[in-house]
Amino acid sequence: MKSRPKVAVVGLGIGRGHAAAAAKNPKADLTALCDTDKQRLAANCKEFGVKEAYTDYKKMLRQAKPDIVVVALPNVLHAPVTVAAINAGAHVLCEKPMAMNTQQAQKMADTARAKKKKLMIDFSYRFMPEAQALKNIVDTGAVGDIYYARTTWHRTRGIPWFGPWFSQKDKSGGGPLIDLGVHRIDLAMWLMGNPKPVTASGSTYDMLGKELAKKANKKFDVEDLALAMVRFDNGATMLVDISWAINCERSEEMASYLYGTKAGICHRNVGEGYKFEAYIFGEWDGTYVTSKIKNLPPAMNPVDHFIDVVTEGTKPIATTQHGVDVMKVLDGIYKSARLGKEIRI
Repeated sequence: MKSRPKVAVVGLGIGRGHAAAAAKNPKADLTALCDTDKQRLAANCKEFGVKEAYTDYKKMLRQAKPDIVVVALPNVLHAPVTVAAINAGAHVLCEKPMAMNTQQAQKMADTARAKKKKLMIDFSYRFMPEAQALKNIVDTGAVGDIYYARTTWHRTRGIPWFGPWFSQKDKSGGGPLIDLGVHRIDLAMWLMGNPKPVTASGSTYDMLGKELAKKANKKFDVEDLALAMVRFDNGATMLVDISWAINCERSEEMASYLYGTKAGICHRNVGEGYKFEAYIFGEWDGTYVTSKIKNLPPAMNPVDHFIDVVTEGTKPIATTQHGVDVMKVLDGIYKSARLGKEIRI
């Protein structure tokens, strides 16, 4: 683009962080914010010096005419708001998951292609220093061909009651699989080189969630645990194990292990929190070695990266097709669990 793009953020819950990043970026101008919560909207406009405030995203698109829109809304709104923004002439960075289902995700991708606009999904775990260091190692060939992955996110009691829509299927599309699992599944697939998923065999449970919801007087019609085996077109296999509520040892455990013909790698959280570490392990010169990846350079913020994608033609770390493929895996697992058999994706 010849001039600095105008950026708008829709949804100022998780979107507040995106607004902060856009406000600091010297290559773009944060010009509009949108949220149905007027108090939150006013506070964010004041904090970031934004004059154009909207409670209706359609009005924002008509009047503010942004070049870039960041969509940070409940899952059910990802597709309609993204499609509307693209049709209004904007490039879009959309929060994960891409949509409620593959059909919606494909419509988003097709619209972006038809309108010749950039569309990227915020797979934020790709933007961690530890994850990018592992990706660089994989790309050198040091791990060899990755043929097996297992990826996990467990919480003992971690249903997100702070959001009124997370546990309601008509607004979220599902429970921890589509909320948390999307991160670990995408990270594993990215490190594997984004092979195409071909089959899924999954199971879902709500053994603890229903009772916890009853005690909290909350609506709950999604799973609290999802398990799956996914096969890819290159013969690789991925095991998935994701929960909001399960009787396990640690209050929060995130880990992705990938096993290649030359070495294995791991991305996992430290202790019970959101600090992460990365490892590579394998045999070199007859000695089996486990090595922690150290001295990690900082990773780029996804908003900054997307602005570079739009303004400088930078190759996106997460493509539109990656978002569709991850959505196919999520859909496949849910369908397999519903039908009680392995299905083709």
